[in-house]
Amino acid sequence: MPKSLPIALPITLRMYRRLASGLVPIAPALIKRRLKQGKEDPARVGERRGLSRDVRPHGPLVWIHGASVGEVLAAAALIERLRDLNLRILLTSGTVTSAAVVAKRFPPDVIHQYVPYDSPRYVARFLDHWQPSLALFIESDLWPNLILAGAARRVPMVLINGRMSPRSFPRWRRMYGTISALLSRFDICLAQSKTDAERFSALGGRDVVTTGNLKLDVPAPPADPAKLERLMAMTRGRPIIVAASTHPGEDEMLVAAHRNLVGFFPQLLTVIVPRHPDRGSSIAGLITASGLKPALRSREELPTAATDVYVADTMGELGLFYRLSPIVFMGGSLIRHGGQNPIEAIKLGAAIVHGPHVFNFADVYEALDASGGARQADTQELLVKQLGQLLADPTVRDKMQRAGHGVVEDLGGALNRTMTALEPYLLQLRIEMGAANA
Repeated sequence: MPKSLPIALPITLRMYRRLASGLVPIAPALIKRRLKQGKEDPARVGERRGLSRDVRPHGPLVWIHGASVGEVLAAAALIERLRDLNLRILLTSGTVTSAAVVAKRFPPDVIHQYVPYDSPRYVARFLDHWQPSLALFIESDLWPNLILAGAARRVPMVLINGRMSPRSFPRWRRMYGTISALLSRFDICLAQSKTDAERFSALGGRDVVTTGNLKLDVPAPPADPAKLERLMAMTRGRPIIVAASTHPGEDEMLVAAHRNLVGFFPQLLTVIVPRHPDRGSSIAGLITASGLKPALRSREELPTAATDVYVADTMGELGLFYRLSPIVFMGGSLIRHGGQNPIEAIKLGAAIVHGPHVFNFADVYEALDASGGARQADTQELLVKQLGQLLADPTVRDKMQRAGHGVVEDLGGALNRTMTALEPYLLQLRIEMGAANA
């Protein structure tokens, strides 16, 4: 699908390309450091340099790129639709945790690769090997050399589930020449909301369309039935609060909330699921220092009658804990991270409590709060009050659960709108498939 490409690059991108090329000699040292930090897979570090042991499949290949776990999971239903069209999928991401989720949650014919470091040399190797027929970038993980090289090769490129946060927008406005040179390389930008669409248009995006948030169409996460039954047996009769995807600075507040609430609900169990499982030990230390008794799932410990706070520091088990409790605090919202996605918890029947910082999902939380499907806690005192009311009154929980389900149904449909917007590109791929098979 031909497109006219802007020729001149702003000086910022020219300098970036030179700098990225110059950093190639120190890549081994960078990889070594990241291996020590557990941020790279030692068996797959070659992928960061654009090398792969996997063979490109025959025929059209749809390349989908997302930064990490949230973006990868947002594409799950879309990937299923594309597979139904007999299209092969190459899925790239940049974190070890996202690779683990892909291995656990996606079909084996979905090829996962770590995205190459954004050096022209590594990007060229990657594109030479995979030769994608269509590139879909999720949300806002915009690597300049990856985008520029793809566009230069005339790969049709689409930004899907596009999001431009209120923090990023003013920064990019001050660098309009840079961001417009990148966004203009996309054939079309599919935005999560009207606000996101306006921001992408203001920053030089072309053919910007509001399709909605794909994360609203993501199916509820699975849970191992045997593990769920065992957990329910160990916790039967206890009131439970799940704090999902917490970040540093929030765990202290949740532990303090537990200490306040346990005076009214003596058997209370709080489950903390950190966004990054490697923080499990430090959270356990915090719990112990507060005079409470922790248990860590990563050590294969189960919550006993003596456990006050259960630290679920494992990957891919949120579906298990959402099914364990009807009350969920959504992390990333008490600190200025922007809030985590509440949709999966709502689909599994949770009443949601969150902090004031939810700009990552502003439209969703606004609708939830307005409908009564969620409650906001701006202070430690209010956090305790909101959680306490939900623990005490199942009628309130039920009402919130119904309201939350209504919001999810009203805001859904992004998957169908995204597929409609992609139809011209998918039609071209089906034509190529037919020609190849003739």
